[in-house]
Amino acid sequence: TESLPKGAMLTHGSVIDQYVSCIIEGEMAEGDTVLHALPLYHCAQLDVFLGPSVYLGSTSIITAKPTPENLLPLIARHRINQFFLPPTVWIGLLRSPLFEQHDLSSLRKGYYGASIMPVAVMRELTERIPQRRLWNFYGQTEIAPLATVLKPDDQLRKPGSAGKPAINVETRVVDDQMNDVAVGEIGEIVHRSPQLLLGYFHDVERTAAAFEGGWFHSGDLGVLDDEGYLSVVDRKKDMIKTGGENVASREVEEALYRLAGISEVAVIGLPHPRWIEAVTAVVVIKPGVELTEAQVIAHCASQLAHFKTPKGVVFVDALPKNPSGKLLKRELRLRFERHYGG
Repeated sequence: TESLPKGAMLTHGSVIDQYVSCIIEGEMAEGDTVLHALPLYHCAQLDVFLGPSVYLGSTSIITAKPTPENLLPLIARHRINQFFLPPTVWIGLLRSPLFEQHDLSSLRKGYYGASIMPVAVMRELTERIPQRRLWNFYGQTEIAPLATVLKPDDQLRKPGSAGKPAINVETRVVDDQMNDVAVGEIGEIVHRSPQLLLGYFHDVERTAAAFEGGWFHSGDLGVLDDEGYLSVVDRKKDMIKTGGENVASREVEEALYRLAGISEVAVIGLPHPRWIEAVTAVVVIKPGVELTEAQVIAHCASQLAHFKTPKGVVFVDALPKNPSGKLLKRELRLRFERHYGG
């Protein structure tokens, strides 16, 4: 999701270690029939699901179109029991009129990752596919990519959490001096693992910065609770600094997803003459629903502190995503950078 790509050098050994983490933590088995719907150049689909499936000898169904019109019939026809999608695509399935027309009773293991699953959507998934157990896999390319796992029994007990470190991973949340932060305090998520990259291709400076202090710096901000469960607060680059306060876009997005008429939302900071950055909601409305900017702002004001409430709302037909389903907030920031003038 960055504008300039960087090459993460992973060994075969680190990828195989990561397969083992996925298989153990995700309860994958030889008898699974797995649907692979995202591009195989994306490490989540390739190394968290297809690679472990080949390693185990399970059955793989590969398709190139992650759309409801394609996926729902495939699940029913092939009796798929294991399936991974990013939250944006799970949302698309739930909103499709085809959802209720197909037999999804074979689907027993569901996985999400690549971005945060809104708590309201996770609860809806549990209600509408009750036999399906759900895992959250969190990580990034540099760790091959699995880092932490929220398992099925914790989905409703720890909604929104990224879980605990996978079997081959150590994870901490630290301040800028590499000290562990207190329970409930925000810090940077760092990892140590045999799954990690050797470094960035032809970029010694970036490699040294990433491994400063002997741990890999993820670039994500997180919080640990009193049971050691990790919650990802935001990407460092997505933290909004408005009027001298820090606002995590994810917290605002969670509040917005509790408004019934919203299908998808992205919260970004946009340049503002008074606030420097203004919290701004980019909203996709469910079909047949009417919402105004005033209604959206009033909803947020009833649930959030004043400085976290969006200063503006932009309505769009769709949010920009990469082929793997990740939201491209940088595109929204560029598209609407003059929303408040300037």
